[in-house]
Amino acid sequence: MPPNFHADTPLAQRMRPTSLNAIIGQEHLLAAGAPLRRLVEQGHLPSIILHGEAGIGKTTIAMLLADAVGRPFHALSALNTGVKQLREVLDAKDSLVFESPVVFIDEIHRFNKAQQDALLGAVESGDITLIGATTENPSFSVNNALLSRCQVYRLEPLTPEQIGAVLQRALSEDNVLKELTVDLQAKDTISQLAHGDARKALNLLELAIQTADAKQSPVIIDDGLVSRVAQTALVRYDKDGEQHYDIVSAMIKSVRGSDPDAALYWMARMLVGGEPADFIARRLVILASEDIGNANPNALLLADAALRSVQSIGMPEARIILGQVVVYLATSAKSNSTYKAINAAMALAEKDASPVPLHLRNGVTKLMRSQGYGQDYVYPHDYPNHYYPQSYLPENLIGTRFYEFADNQREQHSKQFMDWLKTQAPSND
Repeated sequence: MPPNFHADTPLAQRMRPTSLNAIIGQEHLLAAGAPLRRLVEQGHLPSIILHGEAGIGKTTIAMLLADAVGRPFHALSALNTGVKQLREVLDAKDSLVFESPVVFIDEIHRFNKAQQDALLGAVESGDITLIGATTENPSFSVNNALLSRCQVYRLEPLTPEQIGAVLQRALSEDNVLKELTVDLQAKDTISQLAHGDARKALNLLELAIQTADAKQSPVIIDDGLVSRVAQTALVRYDKDGEQHYDIVSAMIKSVRGSDPDAALYWMARMLVGGEPADFIARRLVILASEDIGNANPNALLLADAALRSVQSIGMPEARIILGQVVVYLATSAKSNSTYKAINAAMALAEKDASPVPLHLRNGVTKLMRSQGYGQDYVYPHDYPNHYYPQSYLPENLIGTRFYEFADNQREQHSKQFMDWLKTQAPSND
């Protein structure tokens, strides 16, 4: 056993890979010719964000990337690092070290704007190389200014075959386990329960071995034993693993399905399991726009207010606010019309780059106006009902529809207004 480990060190920690070649999984990033592999082979390491579920190697990969390019490594956790501590790390650069240090920040999505802003100067100047790890979509949880200075790489959950390889390596290479004779009959069951999380799989294996009959040789780890210990293990580790996403999904689908009781149950499961209240609130903000939208515009306002209230108040009182909002959203009229509309518009925008029609361009100079910029544009406020029929799309896209009014009262009311507006419009002949 390595000198920094002892018999009580968790198996998952003892089995942490010590080289990039020893990592199981993430071939799309680490295999020969893959992006991260190419970077370290060239001796170059830019600032990056590693995005993916817990237990799939973000911290390990960060450590090994720094080691592969011979850079000093400093690990921080967003849970217990404030701006003051962060600045102390950034200011404590060794003038004798020519290579910028790698500063690893676990759960970087928990940093507030001020904390993330404190990183900007050091990252931009190259004084540090930032590696951030997050279980949340960086597009929503990392400031745009910081995100633009980093490459984002998505890590994937391990496959059942990869989980099996992790378990087999533990049995054959761990100095504690290889002294035992273990008959692992429940490899598939552990893989299924782990949901792609190597740490969870190793924790289940270790707990099963500790629970098994020590007098028995070989130590049999079968489905029955794993099933008996799994419930305890899942409760202990859910909030950091794939189950975390399953329960979030169940809550969202319950709200979407207009079932307030189920929505409350799944949300309560998350809160009891220690899920941060602001994580739940952010999901409700997204849901309010995606699944309710213009069927009830107040839903987004209430969800956004709840997010800000939860962040300022915290638990346990935040549960009251979340309970109110989740019931309101579940019992609200539903529509995904705007969600579908923006997706359709973005899908077309990826393929079409039509020029802006001349009458819609901003003719701010005499030369531009002489070229037709802004000419023939009709100012709608000069006409009754503040409307004048004219084209706002490129000529090749005229008639394209992204948004379709859904069959709820509010959107149908808007449709009726738009239909009436067009009947009242002056002729543009």
